[in-house]
Amino acid sequence: MPEQVHERWPDQGQEQGREGRGPLRTIGLAEVYNPSMVPTLRPGDQLVVRYGAVVRPGDVIVLKHPFRQDLLIVKRAVERRAGGWWVQGDNPFVENDSREFGTVPDELVVARAWLRVRPPRDAKRSVRGVLGWAFSAVRPVGPQRPGRRSRPR
Repeated sequence: MPEQVHERWPDQGQEQGREGRGPLRTIGLAEVYNPSMVPTLRPGDQLVVRYGAVVRPGDVIVLKHPFRQDLLIVKRAVERRAGGWWVQGDNPFVENDSREFGTVPDELVVARAWLRVRPPRDAKRSVRGVLGWAFSAVRPVGPQRPGRRSRPR
């Protein structure tokens, strides 16, 4: 099953182009639904994304699935190739990425992830638990160093 992302448009869900939005309207939220980016991202994580940002190798990006463009997916931009970006998930057990569908044209790249916000996992919270969650919940989603591949835990 493809990695699915639900995008929350900053302008209250209006279906309009991103052109002419202004500086604050280039930022949005996306929710991760599937495990192709585990351990970096888990289902339920929220991503703060930036539309129109320059993509570099190692960045986590939101893109339209090449075979089903109504479906948004999240992957890591590995490298530029002829025809677009080679993208892969961080989870080595999920192969719904460029190994399956090839390079992704630039026009299918929607946004670059900036921050990950991890929701609380349990209803019972102690002060220590809340502080631990707050410390680890918001993390930058920066480029992965070359040569390092995330491993499942």
